[in-house]
Amino acid sequence: MSRACVIGSGPNGLAAAIVLAQAGFSVEVFEAEATPGGAARSLPLTLPGFLHDFGSAVHPFGAGSPFFAMLPLADYGLEWIHGEAPLAHPLDDGSAVVLERDLQHAERALGADGKLWRSMMRPAADDWMEFAEDVLGPVLRIPHHPLRMARFGLSAIQSAQGFAKAHFVSPRTRAIFAGLAGHSFLSFDRPLSATIGWMFGITIHAVGWPIPRGGAQALVKALIGYLETLGGTVNTSRPIDAAAFSELERSSELVLFDTTPRKLVEIAGERLSPKYKGDLERFKAAPGAFKIDYALSQPVPWRGADCGRAITVHLGGSFEEIAASEYEVAHGREAERPFVLVAQPTLYDPSRAPEGKHVLWAYCHVPNGSTFDMTERIEAQIERFAPGFRDCVLARHVSAPAALEAMDANLLGGDISGGAMTVRQLLFRPTVKGYATGAPKLYLCSASTPPGGGVHGMCGYHAARLALRKMLK
Repeated sequence: MSRACVIGSGPNGLAAAIVLAQAGFSVEVFEAEATPGGAARSLPLTLPGFLHDFGSAVHPFGAGSPFFAMLPLADYGLEWIHGEAPLAHPLDDGSAVVLERDLQHAERALGADGKLWRSMMRPAADDWMEFAEDVLGPVLRIPHHPLRMARFGLSAIQSAQGFAKAHFVSPRTRAIFAGLAGHSFLSFDRPLSATIGWMFGITIHAVGWPIPRGGAQALVKALIGYLETLGGTVNTSRPIDAAAFSELERSSELVLFDTTPRKLVEIAGERLSPKYKGDLERFKAAPGAFKIDYALSQPVPWRGADCGRAITVHLGGSFEEIAASEYEVAHGREAERPFVLVAQPTLYDPSRAPEGKHVLWAYCHVPNGSTFDMTERIEAQIERFAPGFRDCVLARHVSAPAALEAMDANLLGGDISGGAMTVRQLLFRPTVKGYATGAPKLYLCSASTPPGGGVHGMCGYHAARLALRKMLK
């Protein structure tokens, strides 16, 4: 039986391992940390009985992944929980803009922009899986629906600033779109910042923004459970250095790397061409994240009561204010009033905290590698929309960019995106070679390859399929 190895056990690495195991390979996964999952781990970061998601918490692309949808993950314990509303965005007048999965609700909630919102979102939301196969696939290929993708691309490649100005008349719609676009880590005057906003908006109405019962680790556990039925194994606390890699390469037909380009060079540099290594070393990282996990004595006391219905809350106020925050970060400065992303999973999954208590997950964007402590600024933004929040805090665990990288080597400088989403790095991610490295047997399958960041496994899926096709030639 042919042998394949995967270095890294994030969702992309596990997806690649499953594809190879389905093809009949004997597959081993090697994970440096004691707990598998990469940035999709759940850990006891604060007090006993409180379970926090180290990285990803809410999983629209996990629930909407074409590859995960093909797997019997429910048989291995995966259960998606949908709150009453995927997203809330509080405003300074005490109200909140709320988006539910139902597009009719969105049409009513967004007033003058409601019909336009519905018409923009509905085609892709109604045909999500086929749309997702196109947008979550390799970039340089013929899509299944070329005309639809062309229409999407021509509109979405705009900047968030230009897109919002051209399409939305209501400040409330522009505000909630700003929060969606903020997931891009781009300044709102840059191309593609609208793309991410539109994509996240579509997922709200297509698949929702659910959480796995028991935390992100439940998704990883289900993937590993299925992989093991195919004969695959996951080895934890097994970091792979250059010497260990040499042995793996000698004994394997394929080695796939669920790592950053820099880590690929560090481990397998002798097998890579000088030009390719140079291209990898020039791959640009995205800004970083500064994250805080909270143990709370009660739910967050939101001034806008509708925020208590949503698992995800975006904090930042108006479009202009969020745009200013992201502009500062993109230009190497920490924002005075940062855009803050909040997840409150225990509103709908009480298993993750002692009875009556809650966990909260919050982060903002900072320049890559920032050492500035954003705790006070994050909490000021939460207090702005939830007066008395600090009185609810029992404990907090602060993760600056360096701490995130220390717990997951793929999060370079706090980059949770697998690299900046520039036009060049969308088309050539991380280089023109994509998943291939130019070295026989070796492939890159991390979020630094198409389609990029997000818990969807599609990078690993496509990389493994390419590796199999090349073996058959």
